[in-house]
Amino acid sequence: MTRSFRRPAVHLFKLGSAILIVIGTLATTACQPLPASTSPASGTSSSSQGSTVITSEYSSLDASGVEKIKSDQQARLDMSNGTLLKAAVRVSDDSYGPEINNQGSGKIALTIVGPAGDITAQTDRIRFKTTDARPDFTEITYFLTAESAEDFYALIRDGVEKYGIDKGDAERWITSTTQDPASKSDYSLTSGASIGLDVNYDLRFDGAKDTQVIIVHVSPVG
Repeated sequence: MTRSFRRPAVHLFKLGSAILIVIGTLATTACQPLPASTSPASGTSSSSQGSTVITSEYSSLDASGVEKIKSDQQARLDMSNGTLLKAAVRVSDDSYGPEINNQGSGKIALTIVGPAGDITAQTDRIRFKTTDARPDFTEITYFLTAESAEDFYALIRDGVEKYGIDKGDAERWITSTTQDPASKSDYSLTSGASIGLDVNYDLRFDGAKDTQVIIVHVSPVG
């Protein structure tokens, strides 16, 4: 009797078809785009919520920025173009700006970057002057303190050297005060503008007190 081999041929055909289907499925899957979570990084730094992380070397003056200035005891403000815009420090155009008072909690290392140099100081009080109709601040005010007359004179001479405050005016005031160390004087020295900002030293001296104060006013030139 002659045996038939037709049925095995059908099995081989079905097995070959199944292999072709599997290969086709794998090829289709490989061509699909990767999920967003596995895509290459775009170069933008993001948080887990997907928001862009923004960093700056300068301080902001909104509520969180003021708290950071106080906690870090550092403030850096950009007046390199001759003015300080409200938008640059994250406050609205109708804002009057904050008063930063860190008295009793340590002095703040303040830097104001000017067009031709920097103002640097250790202070515990910083104020900002403007109106609700201006997009910028017309003046930054901070306070310097000294625990002796000699330290007070040193602060004045430092301002003369760094910011171009009138030397003759400063030395005349110092000479007058040393001749009467118990005197009391409120005197505004002739401003300097050597760093491209107007810097004024408003002296508050009282020989009967332990602490002497200079109120420093920084404003755009002109």
